[in-house]
Amino acid sequence: MKPLTAQEADRALELARRTIDIEAQALLGVRDLLGQDFVQAVQAILAIRGRVVVMGMGKSGHVGRKIAATLASTGTPAFFVHPGEASHGDLGMVAPGDVVLAISNSGESDEINAILSGLRRLGVVLVALTGRPQSTLATHADHVLLCTVQQEACPLNLAPTASTTAQMALGDALAVALLDARGFREEDFARSHPGGALGRKLLMHVRDLMRSGEQVPRVLADASFLEVVHEMSQKGLGATAVVEPVNGGDRILGIFTDGDLRRLIETGADLRALKASEVMFARPKTVRADALAAEAATLMEQHRITSLLVVDEAERLCGAINTNDLMQAKVI
Repeated sequence: MKPLTAQEADRALELARRTIDIEAQALLGVRDLLGQDFVQAVQAILAIRGRVVVMGMGKSGHVGRKIAATLASTGTPAFFVHPGEASHGDLGMVAPGDVVLAISNSGESDEINAILSGLRRLGVVLVALTGRPQSTLATHADHVLLCTVQQEACPLNLAPTASTTAQMALGDALAVALLDARGFREEDFARSHPGGALGRKLLMHVRDLMRSGEQVPRVLADASFLEVVHEMSQKGLGATAVVEPVNGGDRILGIFTDGDLRRLIETGADLRALKASEVMFARPKTVRADALAAEAATLMEQHRITSLLVVDEAERLCGAINTNDLMQAKVI
């Protein structure tokens, strides 16, 4: 295909900017329409024992699926039901105690209007998200969320563009208002996103990733320098703890790292004559086993270190973790 002419390129940019301007104005218009009906819809959803059932046809259906997903991920149980399928059995997925959020810009979708009487018999709360307050859908609804737009961004004023953008934004506004009212926190969000980056940061603890038992490099204070290096090489952590036995465990006296080894070699000292207590760095940074893995990552970053010793509630050595462990778990 031949490249666009200069005139065609200018036309494309002009239409793109015009589209964004129209949709931005549409969003501001919808903001000005917000009022008590929005508050009442939020209250109705907070009061239900069931779920939010989202419905919509065509482009409104695509928007509805996204709204249902956003609600579900932010603390409001929700799912999407195709209104056409609802007339052929899927209405059984709707139960008394649910809220139905029906989306139709015109408010005259045949598939939605065909099941309005069935929804009323179920006794659900019906929330209409529509651009026409006098439409069939709006007049049957308990609450009406208006998303009226002056024009579509489509040059023919036909393809749903500004109207679907307004629907999406209003759905997001509803989800945000609900999550705030529920006191929804980052930890709650992470529980519904266990496979995501935020889930890993907020749900994964140091104990889930740390090396423990025989995997943890450790030597006694009077260990020879060769024993120190051997322990580091065997365990592959890039460091070893220097400990003393106490109360059935090991109290941490210090740490010796690969970096310490390089700096020591540069001094030209007789390494064979040294003991662990003479080369260790005393009072090393540690992290609790029950701390979040993200806290360990932050501690390493702040102090520019690559390994951390892990302690239990009695401050005894119980594990070790390094940046490679965090990277493999995708915490960093």
